[in-house]
Amino acid sequence: MKCGVELRSCPQRSLLPRPSLLATVLENLDQTILSNCGSLEGQQDFQAPEFEEFDGKPDSLFFNDGQRRIDFVLVYEDESRKEPNKKGTNEKQRRKRQAYESNLICKGLQLEATRSVLDDKLVFVKVHAPWDVLCTYAELMHIKLPLKPNDLKTRSSAFSHLNWFTKVLSVDENIIKPEQEFFTAPFEKNRMNDFYIVDKDAFFNPATRSRIVYFILSRVKYQVINNVSKFGINRLVSSGIYKAAFPLHDCKFGQRSEDPSCPNERYLLYREWAHPRSIYKKQPLDLIRKYYGEKIGIYFAWLGYYTQMLLLAAVVGVACFLYGYLNQNHCTWSKEVCDPDIGGNIIMCPQCDKLCPFWKLNITCESSKKLCIFDSFGTLIFAVFMGVWVTLFLEFWKRRQAELEYEWDTVELQQEEQARPEYEAQCTHVVINEITQEEERIPFTTCGKCIRITLCASAVFFWILLIIASVIGIIVYRLSVFIVFSTTLPKSFNGTDPIQKYLTPQMATSITASIISFIIIMILNTIYEKVAIMITNFELPRTQTDYENSLTMKMFLFQFVNYYSSCFYIAFFKGKFVGYPGDPVYWLGKYRNEECDPGGCLLELTTQLTIIMGGKAIWNNIQEVLLPWIMNLIGRYRRVSGSENISPRWEQDYHLQPMGKLGLFYEYLEMIIQFGFVTLFVASFPLAPLLALVNNILEIRVDAWKLTTQFRRMVPEKAQDIGAWQPIMQGIAVLAVVTNAMIIAFTSDMIPRLVYYWSFSIPPYGDHADYTMEGYINNTLSIFNVSDFKDRSKADSNSGLGNHTTCRYRDFRNPPGHPQEYKHNIYYWHVVAAKLAFVIVMEHLIYSVKFFISYAIPDVSKSTKSKIKREKYLTQKLLHESHMTKNMGIIIQKMSEVVDNNFRPKSE
Repeated sequence: MKCGVELRSCPQRSLLPRPSLLATVLENLDQTILSNCGSLEGQQDFQAPEFEEFDGKPDSLFFNDGQRRIDFVLVYEDESRKEPNKKGTNEKQRRKRQAYESNLICKGLQLEATRSVLDDKLVFVKVHAPWDVLCTYAELMHIKLPLKPNDLKTRSSAFSHLNWFTKVLSVDENIIKPEQEFFTAPFEKNRMNDFYIVDKDAFFNPATRSRIVYFILSRVKYQVINNVSKFGINRLVSSGIYKAAFPLHDCKFGQRSEDPSCPNERYLLYREWAHPRSIYKKQPLDLIRKYYGEKIGIYFAWLGYYTQMLLLAAVVGVACFLYGYLNQNHCTWSKEVCDPDIGGNIIMCPQCDKLCPFWKLNITCESSKKLCIFDSFGTLIFAVFMGVWVTLFLEFWKRRQAELEYEWDTVELQQEEQARPEYEAQCTHVVINEITQEEERIPFTTCGKCIRITLCASAVFFWILLIIASVIGIIVYRLSVFIVFSTTLPKSFNGTDPIQKYLTPQMATSITASIISFIIIMILNTIYEKVAIMITNFELPRTQTDYENSLTMKMFLFQFVNYYSSCFYIAFFKGKFVGYPGDPVYWLGKYRNEECDPGGCLLELTTQLTIIMGGKAIWNNIQEVLLPWIMNLIGRYRRVSGSENISPRWEQDYHLQPMGKLGLFYEYLEMIIQFGFVTLFVASFPLAPLLALVNNILEIRVDAWKLTTQFRRMVPEKAQDIGAWQPIMQGIAVLAVVTNAMIIAFTSDMIPRLVYYWSFSIPPYGDHADYTMEGYINNTLSIFNVSDFKDRSKADSNSGLGNHTTCRYRDFRNPPGHPQEYKHNIYYWHVVAAKLAFVIVMEHLIYSVKFFISYAIPDVSKSTKSKIKREKYLTQKLLHESHMTKNMGIIIQKMSEVVDNNFRPKSE
């Protein structure tokens, strides 16, 4: 009989203990199946699942017999009810799908097809994995399963005296009961009796069943052309042969299931985790892990821990901000800027050629007051604190991650890593393994691999250059628009207009450029997402972890340049290479370089960070919340009113939004970019941790609400840690020390102020008799003779100049008439030396503290190490004793047989 008709004719998958032989096992098995079931190409008499009428139980998670659990659902449109003009295409799709389903049956899976109750063109194929199939693939995938209950995992709180407070924040254990802990070991069929099997139906939980079935679905072939195999549910979905493939939610999120066998985990997650009223509660991580898998569980554990650590950073940041805010009225240099007799009498040189007028220093009064808030001694303390904070966060997270590895039983997860189906499909070259000296298949030769790496690296480099080109375009915009604002704003407002206090040419240019930069960033992100995926697909990583790590590095590199390049420009390049009014530096030979306000570019950097961080948070929430909600709302509007009450579970889930192939990748990326803003530029914006804290508190619940209510259930995946994001955060932490030290030294005006404050007795700039900041503004502004303007940069009229023959500019240069006029004076070199010394001292101080903290705090706590060793010892002892007991029983039985045979009385 055909393989799809009688399951007994299908070969059973052989069991091999080493995951390195997985490809060989699957290849041999598939070849055997093809020989028994027939060629996939050209075959027309496939056995397809018969259609069953819906039994009218919308909450049911079982086949119509009520016994076999639905482990996966495949959805397609019936070709016989499609448009007749696409008959040829429809027939090809039908044959591929039938070949695929026939081979699913050959693998031992059981299928049941049901038409949609609302749209008879839709067909839902329900997939069930029997006990033998689950056992076979559990051994092949090295899935750890319970051996016996574990009494070692006792979770005691270090703050037992605060139990009354933690109880308020924790989930009620009467609602979400703690999971029973077990000793576990990789499953083996020949040791089945050693495992804790009370009920076969409950031994494999729904998440494990779905993971096993998805493993099979991803590796079953549906077509062979010229010895090239095509297989996997992902290809079938992407080509439109199937419209969707997903595991089922267990019930509705808003109400309990009427099925007594349903655990109602989705309902509990919504009520105690995703609902707004639970925003103050701790996350039920064990239930999240059980329902969605370790990969999603570790993400929410990391996000929750990051948010907890942000609380401390936010408190210190707010304290530093309040210190600057309360002391802004005592800022001596700001008072001098605002003083009509000082700042009002200082005529500043034009900041562009010809069109820009002269201007008075006191028009920057309001910006200088704001600058006193952020450019204060508190900012220095906060920058040092954040350098230590980020190290504490990363080290304590490693310890927390190690605890989760033990509690969630993923300590030795690397043994379960399997090759991606896309990789296996391209393995056409046979080579000899240098270690095993056995033949193995690889997708391309060494030369081909080098060519691919070169092409991928070139593509990445090209797109990074494109990002830099967009940044250069923003700089050109700033240079061009500043001239327009400089010529129009002073004419639009008179001196008494209150808006002129706030809307200076510098501020107008900064705000508009930041908004345009944010828009370009969002556009480029959409493009780079597709480009990074194309490059990674072409690179063809072997495992899913390799694929995600490779994509992570590319996307982060793109996003890093995209988001942070404008901030790096403002912090370290703007206003640093401008020359002086008589000899300005031109950019691209045409545009005169931008200058900072007399107080520096720190306030502009703060404005840039505020707009990008705030705009990014708003945009992400629109994408993550409103978009899926609107799509589901439109879908419900198109369907018959009240259809949720009569539609089965699989049809309700089909109309939810798909999570996407990359799953949590974008959630991680969003948080890591935020982590960069919080750490890299925090010296310019101490309120960044507070904004991140508020955003993350909402982000946790928004992501929870989205997963439980708006999206289909993801295929549960194992994960040991957060992957490539960990070294990325460590790299950001190292870079943050350098950037914050350089922001304080070169972007803010703190070092020149300190040099002036401590140099009262040092000639030639010690014109103050004691430690004071009086006269600082006059000291930082050099003098320029108007007659020394070149024709290219000379203003057409002396508008705003009056009877003055000189103007001032921000620099430390010798005055006109000096033997070395317009050259940097000795004070400039003292300030430069002080800046370099500050950077070196601050970096070495923080790096020393970071090294000491990293050394003092082990990645795995002593108690966790002991638990891991203890559990491993008890597990091995349990398996060994069980094996010895079985062997001793066999020996005793054989000895008894020998004794009986030797001493049995002989018959007459």
